[in-house]
Amino acid sequence: MKVVYADNNASTRVAPEVTETMMPYFGEYYGNPSSMHSFGGQVAKKIDVARQQVADILGADPSEIVFTSCGTESDNAAILGVLRAHPHKRHIVTSRVEHPAVYNLCKYLAQNGYHVTELGVDSQGMLNLNELSDAVREDTAIVSIMYANNETGVIFPIEEIGVIVKQKGSLLHTDAVQAVGKLPLNLAMSTIDLLTLSGHKLHAPKGIGALFIRKGTTCTPFIIGGHQEKNRRGGTENVPAIIGLGKACELAKKYLPDEHTFVKQARDKLESEIMKRAPDARVNGSQINRLPNTTNISFEFVEGEAILLLMNEKGICASSGSACTSGSLEPSHVLRAMGVPFTAVHGSIRLSLSRYNTMEEVDYIIEQIPPIIKRLREISPYGRK
Repeated sequence: MKVVYADNNASTRVAPEVTETMMPYFGEYYGNPSSMHSFGGQVAKKIDVARQQVADILGADPSEIVFTSCGTESDNAAILGVLRAHPHKRHIVTSRVEHPAVYNLCKYLAQNGYHVTELGVDSQGMLNLNELSDAVREDTAIVSIMYANNETGVIFPIEEIGVIVKQKGSLLHTDAVQAVGKLPLNLAMSTIDLLTLSGHKLHAPKGIGALFIRKGTTCTPFIIGGHQEKNRRGGTENVPAIIGLGKACELAKKYLPDEHTFVKQARDKLESEIMKRAPDARVNGSQINRLPNTTNISFEFVEGEAILLLMNEKGICASSGSACTSGSLEPSHVLRAMGVPFTAVHGSIRLSLSRYNTMEEVDYIIEQIPPIIKRLREISPYGRK
């Protein structure tokens, strides 16, 4: 059975060009980049190239890029690093719709002596900036608001948020894992102090991420060890993955226009046709301020897990929310924060496309989902016959 992959917000296929670029660093160029000899030194130079490639897609300076193991580490490094650097400030502002890497970290901090303010969202998944302004205090060390939501694709007005945060004298961190490679970024002209990205969301391998730390931003290292990453992140570098991330960022920058043409057209067709053919369905989140590849649809009176199981039988890969919470039967904290009705919140699925999807695949998904919904409603005691 052919696999039709529509779960790109969870992870992406590694681009063939990325794999090809990485391969020599598993065998031919195996030296430690921290070594004094030239054999290791040539590897260090390739890491510098990758750092420049990551900086280019962000509109940042290479010196502001720190390689990490993943988005979760980057989020933790940013928030904990700022808190440790400013021990007299023990207040954090975040939102109720963050990725678990931030959401659960803030809950942990709240249980361990820090004060955390969680901002709510409206029915479209958008923040109230007046509420944000009122929440930032003199003792606020950091405001952590995601750039784009991983479940709904809703894009937050990060630059406007940054202006407010700067006026209040705090630092702004944004989890931009879903935004990098899908939205144009220029951190040189931005109010963002720290930004997180993850390789496996933009066709690089799993196990590699990066953290942007603006020059002059005080952030205590998260992992203490050797002198790697200019003493900002100890540990021998994951050379093949770093090389792969650099290449993936180069490709993502090249193909960024495709995200807003082909990928968006495919997503719009997918969404509109499903909504036409499946009654009692709703799109969750703003349909204006949204990533070009993502749709989150709730089908009333059915369970999302059942939908996914039947889709899986047809070879279609999708998600009911964040991949980091897929093992939980709890309804999405994002959709609950948006006030999605009980009859719909359990029946939500997320479809997320990439440049590797085809219109034929989109047509196949459109063909398969409505009969699945009809079948489930027919056997559900709560469904509409």
